[in-house]
Amino acid sequence: MNLITQVFTFLSDQLLKMTWLFRLVETLVEKVFGLSIQDRVGGSIHFFIYDTIKIFILLSVLIFAISYIQSYFPPERTKKILGGIKGIKGNILGALLGTITPFCSCSSIPIFIGFTAAGLPLGITFSFLISSPLVDLASFLLLMSFFGAKIATAYVVVGLILAVIGGSLIDRLGLEKYVEGYVREIPNVDAEIPEMNRKQRISYSKDQVKEIIHRVWRYVLIGVGIGAVIHNWIPQSMVEQWIGSNNPFAVLLATIIGIPMYADIFGTLPIAEALFMKGVGVGTILAFMMAVTALSLPSMIMLSKVVKRKLLGVFIGIVTAGILIIGYLFNAFAYFFI
Repeated sequence: MNLITQVFTFLSDQLLKMTWLFRLVETLVEKVFGLSIQDRVGGSIHFFIYDTIKIFILLSVLIFAISYIQSYFPPERTKKILGGIKGIKGNILGALLGTITPFCSCSSIPIFIGFTAAGLPLGITFSFLISSPLVDLASFLLLMSFFGAKIATAYVVVGLILAVIGGSLIDRLGLEKYVEGYVREIPNVDAEIPEMNRKQRISYSKDQVKEIIHRVWRYVLIGVGIGAVIHNWIPQSMVEQWIGSNNPFAVLLATIIGIPMYADIFGTLPIAEALFMKGVGVGTILAFMMAVTALSLPSMIMLSKVVKRKLLGVFIGIVTAGILIIGYLFNAFAYFFI
């Protein structure tokens, strides 16, 4: 058992946390730039270079692997899988299928439109819409590299629970009439499900890596830059005053701050890492990440073109309430995860 633990720790340190890269960048900063990583400038440069390279390496490998898996589940097949299942089972399956789609919230909405036009129950499509940007296999492994297995697993579990409960509530409220009429009128064409051979799947996976990296690289750099500033330049006392454990409104503030931002989870991770190092509560950090990924302002503007105000308001209300509950519960029971 001890040997298994040692092997797991070694793989986690070298493959996920990339300790070797941390030391390599430390050598670069100290020997080439002549700066100490204990100082603000040196620490900021080290944080920026190390986190940027680590995220892009992990992102490329993980998106390739996940896209290869996803090639077996094109939207046409996903619609067929979901089409025969109703009720809570459908919500669970919709949330789980969302985890194998490496989409941000904005790119999930066209899939949501396709599912709705195909006549899938509204609650199932919303479970998918919540889960898709919030939780995926890549985010789980990236979270492990930053925060460890306990927090990563907890994030995925609560994200799926939020997707299932949110979709189920929307289904029970019977809000189908608040979907814009043109969505229902889109012709539902049962396209033949394309079959790929191994070479095509590899080519598809490479294209997905290029597309997603092209889409997120700006947000990753911005996120790493903000993280470097928080980690090295903002005093811990200031962070604790605003969103520290002594502020009862910390989770609410983190959620409000996160909503206007537009990034997927890959851009929020460096900020979350810097906040974690400053002693911010786990629940507050998760609330921030969930707000950015599930309730970003640009995606809500896009969704408002698909659903009417009442349904949009219900969706925002349910997801916001869920994020706040998750945030406060995680802060209260943080000793389980740290």
